[in-house]
Amino acid sequence: MSPVLVRPMLDEDIERVLTIERASSPDPWTEGIMRDELHGAGRCYLVAEQANELVGFCGLLLQVGEGHVTNVAVVPKFRGQRIAARLLLPSIRWGLGQHVSALTLEVRVGNETAIRLYRRFGFAPVGTRPKYYPNGDDALILWAHDVGSPDYSARLLLVETWLATARQDSRSIDGSVE
Repeated sequence: MSPVLVRPMLDEDIERVLTIERASSPDPWTEGIMRDELHGAGRCYLVAEQANELVGFCGLLLQVGEGHVTNVAVVPKFRGQRIAARLLLPSIRWGLGQHVSALTLEVRVGNETAIRLYRRFGFAPVGTRPKYYPNGDDALILWAHDVGSPDYSARLLLVETWLATARQDSRSIDGSVE
């Protein structure tokens, strides 16, 4: 398997990112939304490439001293290769460099794979947003607080170690099945 390269998203990536978005979401963002997000202030958008193919993307938005993960998506055939985590880690580190005190996101209530990923990064559920998504799905609201603390830094180091470790079975560092 070839290595995954994570880099900033560029304008020329938008069409390929939208293809991933359409394959990943029942309510995909439009080109206009994606372009506005990419060029908006206080945002970090990254893409992942493997063997010269764009395989995923992630966005983080700064809002009043907090980081909001706006979107994470991976091409279906590349899922299970820790690509989302490889995108999320530098996005969060970028947010920490901007001095965020907490991180938040919404995820579809039934998306157990994504919820496990976010828990690995210290996100915990605090509530739901009924019918949050345009198709009527509920969202689970997740937060990670005290992200500037030594404990959170240690958590990120664990994630980094997990990413650097070759998968030997289908268990993650926290014991859950990936």
